[in-house]
Amino acid sequence: MRRTPLARWAVTVILVGFICVQFVRADRTNPPASHGASLLAKAPPAVASILDRSCRDCHSNETRWPWYSHVAPVSWLVASDVHGAREHMNLSEWTSYSSDDQDKFLNGMCSLTKRQRMPLPIYLFLHRDAKLSDADVKTLCAWSEKMRDTLQ
Repeated sequence: MRRTPLARWAVTVILVGFICVQFVRADRTNPPASHGASLLAKAPPAVASILDRSCRDCHSNETRWPWYSHVAPVSWLVASDVHGAREHMNLSEWTSYSSDDQDKFLNGMCSLTKRQRMPLPIYLFLHRDAKLSDADVKTLCAWSEKMRDTLQ
């Protein structure tokens, strides 16, 4: 099959454009995290394991940035999702939240995982090990309810 000059030109433009966007870097920083301020430090090992596997990458200052988070334009989406998740709830800054906010977040953890709204499907597509089993959800909900009782 012979390529036309227009097809070669279009492929060249697309390739040059892809290379150029790599210079527009996404903010993939992890702010300093104090272990004592983290909810992970307060959780029993079984719950901490669930939070680490399924929540930490988006909802903490300890994000593990995978290889694709370094390739634009995907890197922009990943960074935006992480920053948005941290603004909503940040496990690393747990002690900075009021008891009312902590109560709301603990309730949301159970509610959203029960309805399979968290972790997000797009995250699970690439991180299959983050999928929560029924036992994980049950463990997380029982623990979050117990934690909510201690806030009263």
